[in-house]
Amino acid sequence: MVAPGMLIASVNSTYTDIVTTVFSSTIAAKAWFATAAGTLALVQILTAARIFGKLKGVLPDRLFGIAIGAVHRWSGRLAFLCTLPVAFHCIFILGFQSSSPRVLLHSIVGSFFYGVFAVKVFVVREHSLPGWALPVAGGTLFAVLATLWATSSFWYFTNVRFGF
Repeated sequence: MVAPGMLIASVNSTYTDIVTTVFSSTIAAKAWFATAAGTLALVQILTAARIFGKLKGVLPDRLFGIAIGAVHRWSGRLAFLCTLPVAFHCIFILGFQSSSPRVLLHSIVGSFFYGVFAVKVFVVREHSLPGWALPVAGGTLFAVLATLWATSSFWYFTNVRFGF
């Protein structure tokens, strides 16, 4: 049983070495990656609204020459990629915690994030569902991500430090 513990310690050390070449700490990296994911999720909400015919007067059909649908798809892919180092940090380094109501809420909501993501991807691919299913799934995913950001990154930036 020593081998798994040694492997996790080795991965943690390598992860810390890589992350701290850019960020001041692993927690700062987590906060900034979550902020990037949240910002891209906001792009997702805005472009989805435009795709569904809302915001026609606000967002054009193309952004920087790129079709709004492509912007929507790529912002979602990039947002998902930004969540991976955050999830790694939360799951393998911090783990489920309940030291305060904020941390407990973050741990509980975080446990649901990839499940909600999977449901949203399923709803995108399943065309037999009612028209309201996709906006509800996407909005739920955005709400989960916003809650995670508010209970971690926002707290970090306002209580610990704002910076890399």
